[in-house]
Amino acid sequence: MTFHSENLQLDSPLGEKHETSPDRVFTGRLGNGMDVIVIRDHRRPIATHMVWYRNGSADDPIGKSGIAHFLEHLMFKGTRNHPAGHFSGLLASVGGNENASTSWSYTNYYQRVPKDYLKTCMVYEADRMTGLILTDEIVDIERQVVLVERGMHCDADPQVIFEEALLAGAFSPDPCGRPIIGWQHEIETLGREDALAYYYRFYTPENAILVVAGDVDPDAVMDMAETIYGAITPTGASFKRPVVQAPPVRTQRLLTLVDENVHEPALTRIHVVPSMTATGPHAAALEVLAFLLGGGNASYLHEALIVNNRMAISVRASDWSNVFRDLVHFQIDACPAPGVSLTDLDDAIENALEMLRRTGFSADDIQRAKSRIVANAIYQKDDHSALAWQYGVAASLGLSVEDVALWQDRIKGVTTEDIRNALTLLERSTGIVGYLTPPATDA
Repeated sequence: MTFHSENLQLDSPLGEKHETSPDRVFTGRLGNGMDVIVIRDHRRPIATHMVWYRNGSADDPIGKSGIAHFLEHLMFKGTRNHPAGHFSGLLASVGGNENASTSWSYTNYYQRVPKDYLKTCMVYEADRMTGLILTDEIVDIERQVVLVERGMHCDADPQVIFEEALLAGAFSPDPCGRPIIGWQHEIETLGREDALAYYYRFYTPENAILVVAGDVDPDAVMDMAETIYGAITPTGASFKRPVVQAPPVRTQRLLTLVDENVHEPALTRIHVVPSMTATGPHAAALEVLAFLLGGGNASYLHEALIVNNRMAISVRASDWSNVFRDLVHFQIDACPAPGVSLTDLDDAIENALEMLRRTGFSADDIQRAKSRIVANAIYQKDDHSALAWQYGVAASLGLSVEDVALWQDRIKGVTTEDIRNALTLLERSTGIVGYLTPPATDA
């Protein structure tokens, strides 16, 4: 097996070796459809091994929210060849570590080990891709674990309750409006049959991406992957996700949560915008816009709301393009200064954005923001595990290695006009605003 050089798209079959990427990234595909990305970094005798599945909480069946996250828990319960705890103990004995995570669009499992244990990781992940053993007792116990997790980290925290309600309102009826962990009343219904149905549906090689980074030889990795992962028979299932078309927003939406456990009032404003998988300049422009608006002490909203008008004590803007396939949320968070109501802070944010829509940013400001974003991306490339994560996320969202390599160029190419157009996506009437406040605070 060798690597492809003519086309870096992940939907291409395996070809000859490609070594032109500045990240020394190699791509290929196994005979059973499993995609492979290898990132070579010989500075330390360490290897990062990841298996990504192109499904997450957005793929949870209606009425079964949380099943993707629940199955992530259950994947550590063992197989016939690797009983529960066996692999974790082995990793700990050699100084390695493992973990997993679930997002709206993907689920991943990863290990960081001395390079000589890369094959061990492959054998283990290939085994639990097909050999997971679940009993009703195991499922019942783990469901209680998830319910406790939900109770401790979600239902007992007004900030999380607030965020869940905002996302549910912003994305309705899109499945990305559901919490990754699931709603409590639906988690309570999840059983062994639900977990196995989801497992057999999505945990197949043609829905998976192998990412290996570190002190490895790409050809040796591919040969090993073909031997171990390539032996798994694909199911031939279709993984196309139905697209939910939301109706146009015709009302100005405001959500308020008053809770005695809130100590400081806060405001969150969310706009649903195109993700980085969308064509056109919006995604790159939105990333630059987030930095310009709330990317630090020199940002526009910091100057306008904190320094000049003393309306807020904190403000930030963030673009969530790396966790959703099609639509993402652009978010502005702020806490009012003492004596300032959330309503007045809300108006101040809108007035600042309205001023920007008329004046725009200067070319120098935009250039500084782009330079900072690109510099941060370059620094991240120094860690092969961070690179592996970056490429795994991109591939899970349907992007190619080439898209990742060209992202910095897309950032550099953002123009003043692109930023103006991106600002039009942040109209108050199309977003949703939330007020989180303690009792007796003006909301």
